[in-house]
Amino acid sequence: MPQDVTFDLPFSTPVSPHLEYARERHLRWVRDRGLVRSDAGFEEYCSWDLPQAAARTYPYASAEDMTVLMNWFSLAFLFDDQFDAGRPDRADRVTEVARELIVTPLRPADTPPRVVCPITQAWAEVWAQLSRGMSLTWQTRFAASWGRFLTAHCEEVDLAAAGLEGTLTVKEYAQFRRRTVGIHHSIDAGERSRGFEVPAQVQAHPVMERMRDLAADVIGFMNDIHSFERERRRGDGHNLIAVLRRELGCSWEEAAAEAYRMTAACLVEYLELEARVPEMCDELGLSEDERRRTSMGVEAVQHWINGNYEWALVTGRYAADKDTPAAAAERAGRGSVDDLLSVN
Repeated sequence: MPQDVTFDLPFSTPVSPHLEYARERHLRWVRDRGLVRSDAGFEEYCSWDLPQAAARTYPYASAEDMTVLMNWFSLAFLFDDQFDAGRPDRADRVTEVARELIVTPLRPADTPPRVVCPITQAWAEVWAQLSRGMSLTWQTRFAASWGRFLTAHCEEVDLAAAGLEGTLTVKEYAQFRRRTVGIHHSIDAGERSRGFEVPAQVQAHPVMERMRDLAADVIGFMNDIHSFERERRRGDGHNLIAVLRRELGCSWEEAAAEAYRMTAACLVEYLELEARVPEMCDELGLSEDERRRTSMGVEAVQHWINGNYEWALVTGRYAADKDTPAAAAERAGRGSVDDLLSVN
């Protein structure tokens, strides 16, 4: 399944004009904070081009905020790669660090982490910046989504450590993937990137709740398709194509085709609900300002669907043919060249 599989998305999104300005500062920050510890790790990280992903998903952020968002992006991706299949005991350390990442937004900003490693220290710094100017309601919503994402990551690691990652049914996997993809809090960050907040009554409405879930499904399934070759190289069974092949007893090609069909179906349902947003606004009796903020919230979802898709087509993270130290580590069952869960 090649990385360049395309989807027919009905909307396009802009790219931040601050990409290069923020990229330079972000890459220096990653080095300074010890989030890459080797030349091989830095080369691999640069090949992912996460700055482009941030510039596409948060296109209206200021230059300084774009740097903060890039810094935040790095943490989730780098942490995701820290599990070592050859050391199942490492799952306990992953859980310990995840617990620290979860509680950070629940403490006063600038509180030093209790569990110390490069990722927890960097997250404490980034959260103080990311939460600035946002209401307690937004911070609580973000923290809840962030916590569910990290909890699901720990569940994924536990399954892998126990050799059970290939045991979920398609239905179970789809529900699980909705949490592991980490989209709900990423959409929330779209509000921070433009200095607004979606009205609480809109966030609680079934239409918006379902739209956010479907966006997570679309992005998670597209990600599984585009990253399939990398995950097969790593021996990672948490991928929709792998789950479908096992459950349906079909070929890889047939499983990939079914994954594509499922993704397209979720996108169709999302678009049907998006068309109902004006009706939802009328039902809730929203003011002009509330409607404007709701519209910006929908744009935040669109930016993530399309921006992540455009980045996934070109990022080196999902490249099928790689002959690098990082690829060698993946084939050996290690998620990353550098260990970021310990302190040197």
